[in-house]
Amino acid sequence: MLRILGHASSACDGITRRDLLRAGAVSLLAGATSTAGESRPVAKAKAVILVDLYGGASHIDTFDPKPNAPVEVRGEFGTIPTALPGIRVCEYLPQLAKMLDRTTLIRTVSHGYNSHNPYAVMTGFTGGDDRTDYFSKPTNHPSMGSVCQYAGLGQRTDLPGYVVLPAVPGYAEGLRRAGPYGGYLGSQFDPLFSTCAPTWSKPEVGMKDFYDHTLVPMGVPKLPQMATDLTLDALDRRHTLLKQFEVHARAMDSSPGARMMSRRQQKAMGLLTSSAARNAFDMDREPLAVRERYGRDLFGSSLLLARRLVEAGVTFVTIHTEARGNGHWDTHENNFNMLRHFLLPILDRSLSALIDDLKVRGLLDSTLVLTTGDMGRTPRVNGKAGRDHWPQCGFALLAGGGVKAGHVLGTSDRQAAYPTAHPVSPGDLVATVYHQLGLDPEMTVPDQTGRPTHVAHGGSVIRGIVA
Repeated sequence: MLRILGHASSACDGITRRDLLRAGAVSLLAGATSTAGESRPVAKAKAVILVDLYGGASHIDTFDPKPNAPVEVRGEFGTIPTALPGIRVCEYLPQLAKMLDRTTLIRTVSHGYNSHNPYAVMTGFTGGDDRTDYFSKPTNHPSMGSVCQYAGLGQRTDLPGYVVLPAVPGYAEGLRRAGPYGGYLGSQFDPLFSTCAPTWSKPEVGMKDFYDHTLVPMGVPKLPQMATDLTLDALDRRHTLLKQFEVHARAMDSSPGARMMSRRQQKAMGLLTSSAARNAFDMDREPLAVRERYGRDLFGSSLLLARRLVEAGVTFVTIHTEARGNGHWDTHENNFNMLRHFLLPILDRSLSALIDDLKVRGLLDSTLVLTTGDMGRTPRVNGKAGRDHWPQCGFALLAGGGVKAGHVLGTSDRQAAYPTAHPVSPGDLVATVYHQLGLDPEMTVPDQTGRPTHVAHGGSVIRGIVA
């Protein structure tokens, strides 16, 4: 078991010699073996794009239909054949159906964490509850992207190693949901959050419009204005960025201000002057046909930007779907209209475009695309034509990054209520992601007390899906 021990620096600790040396020290661990004598896994993927369908997409109305179940279970949709013999999916996923032989479909993601945040999806931890883990706090477990940064993946100074699109999870309600942060590893391992200002077909959209299927969030994620003590004019008055860092390095042992400069601020200064970051976020560089293929809505734009970021060299990108109008998957009401008129068509169009685009550009083999959500939805349709929370059974769709193509794992019962074979936990998904990136899924990192904590929280690599 590979262990990375020691206390993580918090944002106010400043840049110490230990901070500067840790990335190099961690890189030396790349050839280390676990205490059990097992070799570090060989990396099959260089990057990950995690598509988190916030709210929990209905597995029955997507990839695990039950056409022979009673109408109150099977719902309103028909099914269509796929590229895999004998496997059918919802009729509103025609493009993904045609490429299912290029993916791994898991139909039995199961856990007990019933909460509307990406905490379980992004960390693999399912032992929390709404009362303690709904909102982010410094004692949360770190996200996969944060662990990747901590372990030394994605160390370019001109690009963030970890980006969350289109904004902070919870932005539509003015809150910060748990999940995407560095947690007890420190805020220097938080992602770069893009910003967005979605527009709709009417001027004001509030919580009263939560289930309005006619409202489509439009827009493009933007590179945020990075907070730093130095303005662009001040930077221009200096000779070069390299000389500025040399000055900071020489002053590190003598200047209290330099000692207080956090790793987060250092990254911000690098991004502020980075043409690579600005170019990656510049969607106008994309041909019109490509933008139309992904879609001009906020979800399609986010997936296209994710491809651009990975192509530029970002290691971990998460798309977190959320909007006050249509755009979320928490379909307690109006489930079928929301899915039929927007959610399923845009998922089908944009996700298939992403997989195709990565393939054409030679990036799919080295990029793991994982699509999943907080949970599944109840087998039985409720009195408001909706489906409620159901973490006991859901789905995950994986493509690229060394996972098997044309593989289906797990079966659920006749009502898609519970797995009957091969249940998979969020921890298992997280362990598999780490494994494909070449990180030991049994690795430990120090929590806020310095206690070694498993990054996959007991999850195991899903051996049946890795090539």
